[in-house]
Amino acid sequence: MGTLYIVGTPIGNLEDLTLRAARILGEVSLVAAEDTRVSRRLLSHLGIRPRTTSFHQHNWREKLGVVLAELALGDVALVTDAGMPGISDPGSELVVAASAAGFKVEVVPGPSAVTAALALSGFPGDGFLFLGFLSRRKKDRQSSLREASSSAVPLVLFEAPHRLRATLADLDAVLGDRALAVCRELTKLHEEVFRGTAAQALEHFSSPRGEVVVVVAGRPAVVGVDSEVDADDVAAIDLDLRQRLSDLRESGVRAKDAVAQVADSTGLAKNRVYRVWVEMGREPQ
Repeated sequence: MGTLYIVGTPIGNLEDLTLRAARILGEVSLVAAEDTRVSRRLLSHLGIRPRTTSFHQHNWREKLGVVLAELALGDVALVTDAGMPGISDPGSELVVAASAAGFKVEVVPGPSAVTAALALSGFPGDGFLFLGFLSRRKKDRQSSLREASSSAVPLVLFEAPHRLRATLADLDAVLGDRALAVCRELTKLHEEVFRGTAAQALEHFSSPRGEVVVVVAGRPAVVGVDSEVDADDVAAIDLDLRQRLSDLRESGVRAKDAVAQVADSTGLAKNRVYRVWVEMGREPQ
């Protein structure tokens, strides 16, 4: 019996393919690909010519039996156009079916647009809420964003270029001035990361092109004078505030911009953040 390999492929730069992934793709008897034309470019780059068959959201039901039959004879690699199969891409159905049929299933990790964008955003990555592609309908998009608005961890979502402006408008309407990062064409020649608010991003992206990942800061943790916060929490907040400001100061960010950025990302009042900025400037280095 063969093994089903879930293989992560580059999200842009072909040099990001792992050595193990290249070896597996050269050894399997069949590559089940979201789009065989896209995958053949990668396979040609590697100088290999395994058999390929399409496996995508429109034909997975009719292809499931075909791939399982191939697994009975040898190993099969499952790939999508970019990134990890099953992450806003087809493939999860095959993984479940192969496992239920008794075949061994192994993952060959690779690039992920989700974690790449989160790392580039600069937002804390201790946790995040992945929304994938939002609905094409404005009403449903806004409903999803309202449900996610209370998340304390960053939101990560995918978007197609022709729908980016509509999604940014919804983000502005639902989340207001929440800080975000729009990561476009990750790992490709024209990679771009725009940081600001949804309204500012709307002004910047007049005619967006390329695949996009949007990372939105989590719900600000507002701490008021009447909040029940113990001494340890206050110390932790103050330490985090100083660390953020120190990093921005070392990066050469101006006081006004640094204060605005930290206030937006933490929910703290700007005057409190500014006082700490001034105090830190007076402290001996």
